[in-house]
Amino acid sequence: MPQRPKTPTYYVFYLLFSQDTWRLLAGFIAALLLVPNIAPADIGRPGRIMLYVMVLAIGWAATAKPAQWITTALKKYLLGDRHP
Repeated sequence: MPQRPKTPTYYVFYLLFSQDTWRLLAGFIAALLLVPNIAPADIGRPGRIMLYVMVLAIGWAATAKPAQWITTALKKYLLGDRHP
């Protein structure tokens, strides 16, 4: 059976229904909100970048269950009974 061509809509829905998208977004927001408040004043640029990456990774790891709830709710809302 031939595969259907992948359209831009396919990629939008793939990103919307992917748990990793929501986890990464939550980690990114957490890093943007938390790092300016917790970074020491005398930290250099490499240290600040590392702090952003660390908080992003912690936010990504901590939001596994909420991301699952979000994707399940989106699938149920957008696809109804047609989702696997």
